[in-house]
Amino acid sequence: MKKISLVIFIFLTILYGCKSNKILSDNQTAFDKTETSMTPTDFHEASTWLLGYFTRRMMTRPPHSEWFQKGYDEYKFNEEAVNKLTEVRKEGLTIKIVMGSWCPDSRREVPRFIKILDYWKFPAENLIFIGVDESKYSPIGDYNKLEIVRVPTFIFYKNNVEAGRIIEVPVTSLEQDMVNILTRE
Repeated sequence: MKKISLVIFIFLTILYGCKSNKILSDNQTAFDKTETSMTPTDFHEASTWLLGYFTRRMMTRPPHSEWFQKGYDEYKFNEEAVNKLTEVRKEGLTIKIVMGSWCPDSRREVPRFIKILDYWKFPAENLIFIGVDESKYSPIGDYNKLEIVRVPTFIFYKNNVEAGRIIEVPVTSLEQDMVNILTRE
């Protein structure tokens, strides 16, 4: 019975993971410093998920604050690429970030992305965060129209028309992919 349970667990982990070829990650747990016992947080536990629309501030509170702040502080972006972003007009630009707080790729890429946006001085009111469960579903209206397959997905809109996406991992780097999407005609 234990072997069957283990096989089912492994199968479900592979099937519903944020990246189909990744079962476990070094970043899969973080420590909630508000607890005196320093017990690790299991981000695959549904009670830890950020679902639906949420705010950046929710990532700066436990249990998410440790991975968010660490990823933000440690990321060294390519200054040349980010400086090109400062030449891009922000008027009419909206960005949706679809992520799973249970997903190691999201916990790695989203803080980095936010650091780039902060340097660029991107308006917070033009940034939309959407949290999904392990099935990549979010309880918001018209969510299926986003056609999310992997997370994180960063969707760029110019005047409410999709200009491009970064899906799961950047092709070059987050900042260079952003420049490529936002400067193509």
